[in-house]
Amino acid sequence: MHLFYASVVLCVLCACHMTTSTCDELLSSEDAEFCKGKLKVIYPDLVVDKCMIVPQRIREKISKEWGPPQIQLPSADEKKKYTLLMVDPDAPSRQKPSRAYWRHWLLVDIKGEALQRGDISAVELSAYTRPTPPQGTGFHRYQFLIFEQPEGQSLSLSPQENSSRVLQDPCGFIKTPVQKCVSSALVTGL
Repeated sequence: MHLFYASVVLCVLCACHMTTSTCDELLSSEDAEFCKGKLKVIYPDLVVDKCMIVPQRIREKISKEWGPPQIQLPSADEKKKYTLLMVDPDAPSRQKPSRAYWRHWLLVDIKGEALQRGDISAVELSAYTRPTPPQGTGFHRYQFLIFEQPEGQSLSLSPQENSSRVLQDPCGFIKTPVQKCVSSALVTGL
């Protein structure tokens, strides 16, 4: 499986109040390098197409009101299928990520032509759960990863992976070996 690395990081602030900040101030160089490709994560009043911090006025909507975002990758190959994974590498907190890579959403068999348009219908292996980091745990990053699926192969979770939302390795969670990420995004601030 090719890991089509179109990344977006959503940074989410829970118990802190910041009036002016930039992604560069809060994200490590590793985080800044995470965002690759042209992946778009689209909420009703927010389009995430790069590493970014979610504005204060939007945070509560993402955590309490809005459902799953629309996902679009204009560079997707229309003849291929893809997998979408959304994880929180900072669970329960960035200082003590003992449940790192908490799986918030997992879709497989996304058709490339639909991913180009942002109109995906797919097999849902893990239902979408909103980002709701515990109070007092600071910023959480939410990573969206797009993987190119191997042709003709069905993807699934192992019984152990299915029983827990915690992933040890977000790039190796699928039984089929992953060769590279195609696109990724990072959102921070909830």
